[in-house]
Parts: sequence; C-alpha cells; structure tokens
Amino acid sequence: MATSRFLGHLESRKNLTGSACAIAGLALTFAGAAGAYWPVVVAGLYGAGALLAPPERPPVPDFPDACAQLDGIRTDFGRLRTYLADVGLPPAAAGRLTELTELLGGLLDPGWVAQVLARDAEGVHVLSRAVRLDVPEAVDAYVRARWWVRLAPGAESPERHLERQLGLLHDELTSLAATLRETEARRQESHTRYLEDRA
Repeated sequence: MATSRFLGHLESRKNLTGSACAIAGLALTFAGAAGAYWPVVVAGLYGAGALLAPPERPPVPDFPDACAQLDGIRTDFGRLRTYLADVGLPPAAAGRLTELTELLGGLLDPGWVAQVLARDAEGVHVLSRAVRLDVPEAVDAYVRARWWVRLAPGAESPERHLERQLGLLHDELTSLAATLRETEARRQESHTRYLEDRA
C-alpha cells in the first residue's frame, strides 16, 4: 500500500509540475544565474510548481449505460415471469396481468424500440420500477391479502385492488409507449423538414 501511494505521488500532477520547475532551476544553475544558493532555488521552484499544479481529479464513476441497464431489466423481467407463472390469479386479474406483461415484453424487446428507450432515462426508470417493484409488490400483496380474507371474510376484495393496480400500471406503460412513439414521429418529421430544406 505504501508503494502504491509512493508511485501515485510520483505520477501526480503536483510532483510532475514541481519536477519540471526544479529542472528549470537546475538549468538556471548551470547557466550561472542561481549562484551559491542553487539548492534553495531548485527546492523553491519545485515547491512553487507543486503549489501551482492543478489538483488531482478523481476518476468519474463508471456507471452502466442505458443499454446495459435495459439488459439487467430484461434479465429481471424473465425472473418476474417465472414468479408470476407460479401464482394463481382469478381470471380477470390474470387477463390484466397478461396484457401488462405483453406490453412490458414489447417495450423491453431488443432492437430499435430498446434503442429509442435507451435515450429516455425516465422511461428506463419507469420500466425498472414496474418490473422490479410495482408488479411483484402488487401480486405479492394480493396473495397475502387473499390469505387473510379466508380467515376474516367481509373485507374489500383483494382481487379488485389487484385489478386496479394492474390497470394503473398498464396505463403508465401505455403512456410511456405513446411518448416513445411521439419521439419517433418527431424524428421522422425533422428528417422530412431537413430534406425539404435541402431541396
């Protein structure tokens, strides 16, 4: 660790700038300008150079780009589908869930749709939240509530809550798909204007 710290100091901007100034001090010494005080001149120039050097800049964190994030969401979506296949849902909720998973699958399909989506950070966040949090939470809450209703009947039907939640999620993802479609429509219109202006 001490060796790496020492090597880090040798490669630092402060040391390199200070060393360049010290070499200039040695050149002044050989030229006869520093006189008997040449060690003080060389050390002073090294110190001045080290003080004037720009500070070290820590490296920027290497976060995954949107395409890599989408790959992770696709993997998690596969795990979510496996989980959903094992949960028994009433027909109405199962139908809504099928519509929702088909919409999610279409948005996450590799290809040009994913390329458009990758340019929309908020859209990637919406998909990630739906796959990793909202859908599993809605289904798990239903499964738990269904168990309690068996013990204490008469409460509001958990199926209704689940259907409403899945409907709201479907609306949110449909809105995202519409936004992506508008983005592509604007791109097409922009290209049309460009070609018209060029003509």
